[in-house]
Amino acid sequence: QVQLVESGGGLVQAGGSLRLSCAASGRTFSRYAWFRQAPEKEREFVASIKWSDSSTTYADSVKGRFTISGDNAKNTVYLQMNSLKPEDTAVYYCAASNYYFASRLAPDFGSWGQGTQVTVSS
Repeated sequence: QVQLVESGGGLVQAGGSLRLSCAASGRTFSRYAWFRQAPEKEREFVASIKWSDSSTTYADSVKGRFTISGDNAKNTVYLQMNSLKPEDTAVYYCAASNYYFASRLAPDFGSWGQGTQVTVSS
């Protein structure tokens, strides 16, 4: 059974950092991504990584502040978030896809974690 389990969320002041983790079990996927959803907003793409070559894609809103990475041995994906802003406040979801192309669309990701809350105070 495929499972994606996120951890690492919490409360942080603006300008601070957090690292999210997503431990995958059951199988390895072609691509992993982080999405986020703020209250009363659509779920939005944050970043993705292609497992075979570690190539990455970022949303413009987080480029230069967030870094997605993976650890093959642990089958774990990370999202290092620096210079956090109040507008980064959201539930962050880990997602996995069998597609190699760099989709930013949630329907292209068939497996999802339960989400972890990130709150950035001003």
